[in-house]
Amino acid sequence: MDETEAAGIIIRAGQRMDRLGWVPATAGNISVRLPDGRIAITRSGGHKGFLTTTDVMVVDAEGRPEDPALRSSAETLLHCGAYRRFPTTGAVVHGHSIANTVLSRLSGDEILLSGYELLKAFPGLPTHEATVELPVFNNDQDIARLQRRVELRWNDMAENGTAIPPGYLIRGHGIYVWAPSMDVALARLEGLEFMLACELATAQAREGDVG
Repeated sequence: MDETEAAGIIIRAGQRMDRLGWVPATAGNISVRLPDGRIAITRSGGHKGFLTTTDVMVVDAEGRPEDPALRSSAETLLHCGAYRRFPTTGAVVHGHSIANTVLSRLSGDEILLSGYELLKAFPGLPTHEATVELPVFNNDQDIARLQRRVELRWNDMAENGTAIPPGYLIRGHGIYVWAPSMDVALARLEGLEFMLACELATAQAREGDVG
């Protein structure tokens, strides 16, 4: 896979995420890891449903742009963090759906997803009879500091024997998901979005019953 092919993968992913309402306005960012370890990623400010090859740029593993004249997503370091921590990761997607935004604002430090058939979309979960702890982090404009908090949480989960899911939420902001390929990343994102939409609908139904 070269840079042109990576751009095509990112463009098609953006179009799909746009069709499903997960990247309104200029929200979201998308990346692919190139075979040499560099990262192709969306430039800042572009609508993900209308990307062209000029909306995709290349950064190194630390997030530094190859072309200093180009500006990548403000959250490039979060992509780099997933690639660094999980060596098999080949793609990272970030979206802003209504469900993930609202639930992240209403939740504590995690959202527990239990009993959903779509949990089988996650690695190591061959059955729906499982619970996934989806971390939620407070938003922070200091992305390096936010990434450090993410890494500390991953370390804590690993030390406690808690499976680290291939995704997390940023409160009031959106969701990050990663996978070995873009197709799998989009499938995981779609599964998570479905489960989060179910959680939101359940919370709304319960509130209606109480009212």
